Amino acid sequence: MTPPSPSSPPPPSSPPSQASPSRPDPGPSSASAPPVPSASPASPLPGRGTAPAPAAPPTGPAGRPQSLAGTRSDGTVGHPDRPRVTELLLSAFAGHRGVGLPLGALTLLAGPSGSGKTGALRAYEALARLGGGAGLDEAFPDPDACVPERARADAQHRRGFRIGCTADGPEGPVRLEIAVQAEPELRIVGERLTADGQVLLETALRDPRRRAVQAAWHTAGAAPVTRAPLPDDRLGTALLPLRVAGKTPGQRRVLAAAEQMVVALRSVFPCDPRPDRMRAPVPTGTGRLLGGCDNLADVLWRTRVECGRRHALLVAAARAGCAGPVADLLAEPYGAGLVRALLARGDGTRTDLRLLGDGELRFIALALVLLTGPGVLEVDAPGEVPAALQTLTVLADGLDRGLDPRQRAELLRLAARMCERGHIRLVGAVSDASWTAGVDGVTVVHLNRD
Repeated sequence: MTPPSPSSPPPPSSPPSQASPSRPDPGPSSASAPPVPSASPASPLPGRGTAPAPAAPPTGPAGRPQSLAGTRSDGTVGHPDRPRVTELLLSAFAGHRGVGLPLGALTLLAGPSGSGKTGALRAYEALARLGGGAGLDEAFPDPDACVPERARADAQHRRGFRIGCTADGPEGPVRLEIAVQAEPELRIVGERLTADGQVLLETALRDPRRRAVQAAWHTAGAAPVTRAPLPDDRLGTALLPLRVAGKTPGQRRVLAAAEQMVVALRSVFPCDPRPDRMRAPVPTGTGRLLGGCDNLADVLWRTRVECGRRHALLVAAARAGCAGPVADLLAEPYGAGLVRALLARGDGTRTDLRLLGDGELRFIALALVLLTGPGVLEVDAPGEVPAALQTLTVLADGLDRGLDPRQRAELLRLAARMCERGHIRLVGAVSDASWTAGVDGVTVVHLNRD
């Protein structure tokens, strides 16, 4: 039996126009997927057609790969000290085909309804979950929705999708690609991790009857690669630190690249404030903000005491985004074990947040997210990595939903200021990005329905 490979529609005859810039997909030329190749460093990624060999990277002294130019947080040239995802690859995912989305410190995905903005954010979130060690079923709760609409099943009734990303950091750009079978059962059928054109890890589904893939990772020792089975429901890159000894320079390079990718992916906070859930008093708890910002009052109860400087910045933001005077933003006990949030007006009047409009509540919640970090947000941050080397990425679908022109302009300025520091990155979806003109540091990626 030939192992499966996700089937997808034939590539367009011209480069896709879903995003600018975009990456043509070197996929199969027919709807029937090719057999999965053997798991060897020279073979193409399972689920893809044979791609042209990558160009050799520029070399420096002694033939060593030369780092691509970038800017560190201290302004020097080189790769960033803090790993971050710089490109989202949607080779065949939902409505996307052969698309590469560049991601800056502050990125806005702009396009009309149905252009795939939400799908792109879901793909990013799924990669983040896999990077944190989650299983496929947790990362893709509705895998059928990820399969391209026109993808036809092969003779064994198998269909799937392909996504990936590029993470830059001290090791230079590292690229991850995965092929996932969605039907008839959810499983990874191929994964590839590359850096400087060299394959560091590759997996392939060799026997559909076994719940494992055959993995081969770069060794550069007595044997060029090491082969071993890995589970087909987990990201192999996230498992490498548990499997690779790090005895040879090749193994150490594999470990460094895998750890850079995992660190770049893990600290992701999907955020979509729900005003209807933010108005009622909430129980006091851990003080970690949920993705829907339901427990905003509980978080204010904690942060107002713990960090006066950031709280002062939040009050200043609320002053710019809320109607009427704002002297303080606070929380107070409200019944047994409950707490509610209030705006202090400065003249003795205090306004319960339940009386604010949806736009005001969303503005306050998003400002709070940008001004805090993993210690306050419900994020599975890599605890073994020093905070100075971590970057939190906020994913905000409908970033401008419910905001008036003044509120969205103030929020964008706050986001640009916080993202410039390097510890926070933001990927937001908006229907129109014309209002971002004139703000430095914003990367706008235009999507369309075609």
